[in-house]
Amino acid sequence: MSNFDWANLPFSYIRTDYNVRCWYRNGQWGQIEVCSDDHINLSIAATCLHYGQEAFEGQKAFRCPDGKIRLFRIDENAARLQSTSRGIVMPEVPTELFTEMTKQVIKLNERFIPPYESGAALYIRPLLIGTTAQVGVHPADEYLFLIFVTPVGPYFKGGFACTDYVIIREYDRSAPLGTGLYKVGGNYAASLKANQIAHDKGYSCEFYLDAKEKKYIDECGAANFFGIKDNTYVTPKSTSILPSITNKSLQQLALDLGMKVEVRPIPEEELSTFEEAGACGTAAVISPIRKIDDLENGKSYVFSKDGKPGPISEKLYHKLRNIQYGIEPDVHNWITIID
Repeated sequence: MSNFDWANLPFSYIRTDYNVRCWYRNGQWGQIEVCSDDHINLSIAATCLHYGQEAFEGQKAFRCPDGKIRLFRIDENAARLQSTSRGIVMPEVPTELFTEMTKQVIKLNERFIPPYESGAALYIRPLLIGTTAQVGVHPADEYLFLIFVTPVGPYFKGGFACTDYVIIREYDRSAPLGTGLYKVGGNYAASLKANQIAHDKGYSCEFYLDAKEKKYIDECGAANFFGIKDNTYVTPKSTSILPSITNKSLQQLALDLGMKVEVRPIPEEELSTFEEAGACGTAAVISPIRKIDDLENGKSYVFSKDGKPGPISEKLYHKLRNIQYGIEPDVHNWITIID
């Protein structure tokens, strides 16, 4: 095992031993290649650089109390990358290829998987890019699919702790009929300015309303939003929101706990009715929200007066984490064990 201070790992890139790659040429996928170089040799005219033909995913591998290595819902990551590929006209990576490359890169870098007790994990980044050299807005002919891994600590420094958000109206993350439901780099580039403004104002992250009417809840920075009230898990429905695998899983767990689930448009004023609120995604699982400030209208929606996560958020967080670590039964067949 590598000599890291596992308990104090940042959420950042640390070079590991190997990555895996596969080229799409002449209308078909080639053989899986193992590479020890963490650089890509690209043409300065590659379509990924000029026209945004780029998509990625985010997963985690966990070293568990029983010593096994587990992956969470890998089929869903493959399906979402396929959906993104259709949306920006790239060849779909077959689920079998996606899965095989993921397993292979984990095994090759097993010494970088943090121990269970550390609270850290191995972050997995699949990346698909158009590599054809061309000047002209049309899809590439050749593509590179690669996966690299890096050990990471908690996304937020406080881990499972409440954070503050601020509504930003001056910038939109994505348009209703744009690329918001796809995991492409452009969406994140569009969020950088708003995120910077939020940080400058002393908040953990920005909070978006819908781009069309500035009336409905959109996303919490780069994460999905959910609210809890009346034993109901409520999350926004919108064509500009990335379909979070974590959110989908939390909805199922809420149903398992006897709760109701509603996926629907949420007007901003409804924030005042929620007993708990949170942001959810692969990186943080759940980041409970202490408050959301609307500085423009002088409002503050407070969900935790004592600064502690709500009981339902805490229950959902630990239940999902326990499934990922093999502590609780995997009744929905979400887990893949790496042999």
